[in-house]
Amino acid sequence: MENNTVISFEDFGFQYTAQAEPTLYHINLNIQKGEKVLIAGPSGCGKSTIAHCINGLIPNRYPGKATGKLTIGGKNALELGLFGLSKIVGTVLQDADGQFIGLTVAEDIAFALENDNIPNDEMHEHVKTVAKLVDVEQVLHHAPHEISGGQKQRVSLAGVMVNQVDVLLFDEPLANLDPATGKQAIELIDRIQKRTGCAVIIIEHRIEDVLHRNVDRVVLMGDGRILYDGSADRMLCSDLLQKSGIREPLYVTALKYAGVPLTPEMHPASLHALSLSDGQKQQVRDWFDHQPTPDKTAELPVLFQAKGVDFTYPGGHHALKGIDVTIRKGEMLSIVGTNGAGKSTFSKAVCGFVRPQQGTMTLNGTDLATLSIKERADHIGYVMQNPNQMISKTQIFDEVALGLRNRGIPEEEVRQRVEDTLKICGLYSFRNWPVSALSYGQKKRVTIASILVLQPEMILLDEPTAGQDFRHYTEIMDFLHHLNKQGVTVVLITHDMHLMLEYTPRAVVFHDGRVIADQSAAQVLNDPQIVEQAHLKETSLYHLSMTCGIPAPEEFTRRFIARDQEVRRVDQSI
Repeated sequence: MENNTVISFEDFGFQYTAQAEPTLYHINLNIQKGEKVLIAGPSGCGKSTIAHCINGLIPNRYPGKATGKLTIGGKNALELGLFGLSKIVGTVLQDADGQFIGLTVAEDIAFALENDNIPNDEMHEHVKTVAKLVDVEQVLHHAPHEISGGQKQRVSLAGVMVNQVDVLLFDEPLANLDPATGKQAIELIDRIQKRTGCAVIIIEHRIEDVLHRNVDRVVLMGDGRILYDGSADRMLCSDLLQKSGIREPLYVTALKYAGVPLTPEMHPASLHALSLSDGQKQQVRDWFDHQPTPDKTAELPVLFQAKGVDFTYPGGHHALKGIDVTIRKGEMLSIVGTNGAGKSTFSKAVCGFVRPQQGTMTLNGTDLATLSIKERADHIGYVMQNPNQMISKTQIFDEVALGLRNRGIPEEEVRQRVEDTLKICGLYSFRNWPVSALSYGQKKRVTIASILVLQPEMILLDEPTAGQDFRHYTEIMDFLHHLNKQGVTVVLITHDMHLMLEYTPRAVVFHDGRVIADQSAAQVLNDPQIVEQAHLKETSLYHLSMTCGIPAPEEFTRRFIARDQEVRRVDQSI
């Protein structure tokens, strides 16, 4: 093995003790020091199992039978143990809250150093150095729960970097971050990799967001096997992502719709390095000119109205400042904005979990202040961002059935409605499983199912697709779209700009407790001022349209989304 190879899988396979079939088959993969590798693939493809082999959770936490050979740092990984591997591999989890140990940020970063009995002076100096590297030195004395999602991720990164590891492993680092913070996270990972020379492994569904900074290789997995191992440029010129159920970058899909043949020499993996000839730009303009203008929808009657809603938490945080929002019957809309903008507080006020000090909220003309939380729940369903905060039963079926049983619904009807909902949410095969056996993303779908089964008049979902691959994302969103077409009003609180564009014609933008925009999703993401103020991220379609000399990026976005929805409807019907 070459000296600069830090991870080597040789004809490696793995089968969990609890499963009848292997999860990994004949994996051959080498990762070099200083290399940045993206591992992508749909849920259940084996990418998380590869991560668990690298960081030692397999076989130390998840037992099973391994075949072939895995060496890390030149040593047999399966014999190193968790402690031995922790000196070589640092893992930053998707759920940063699950990684905190200390009472303050400084204590959390210092945890590994304390375990190694590092002298106090040396430990303090090392913590300061690493905190500065990841830009959290200003919050060292804060409790972990007091800092933002992006800062939590930086603290988790600092906590594993103090060991001066050779490998940094990121498990879906973008799942819980707003668009601007996610962009900053990718930039931070890029800086850390260049400064430290670590091998960096990123496991993520969101290909376009990761490719904001260059990666050396993409490893695409499917059904426990490596389907592709090579450059991002070459991969995007193929149909591999489409066949694997992974979303391509939007601008790549747009170029393919326009009939532009992609080659690796065009550098399609980087929007800013993308090389288009004058003729290819003309192809995009011609495609735009020939796309029909999407029809405008008729205005619907008002369902919910908030006027002058103002709320301050007991500690003095002024979370909502004179909010005016109208939601119409049968509408599907997004509420977007940076972490801490007031989105979740607004949804809690709608559901009655907090009581505004000023303003009014009405549903079908009824003042919500006169209704209890239970009475509101008969009309308004709420799915929280963290599924662990909603789940109270040990079995999946019982969790989804809980609300119906509390309402005294006959058991035969309960069974039918629960089974129908589980099928639509892709959980029917797990109906008799314990909730504890599910992944974070699967738990999320259980909580959505537990609200959808109640057939509410309006449903609010906080980050409904966080952590979901494109296939499950599409299943959930198509189901919500189907519900919406049946008359259910759907409100999505989301950081996912693709979701906002594809499924919600209208977006309400929160910033610092105020509504700063209420217009079409395409208008929001093509307005640089709103994007910057609300910590959003301009769609790559905006940049492509400007590159190709199309002066109406908002209309280009609208026509692309309409075309994309038409193509996907045809694909689903085949």
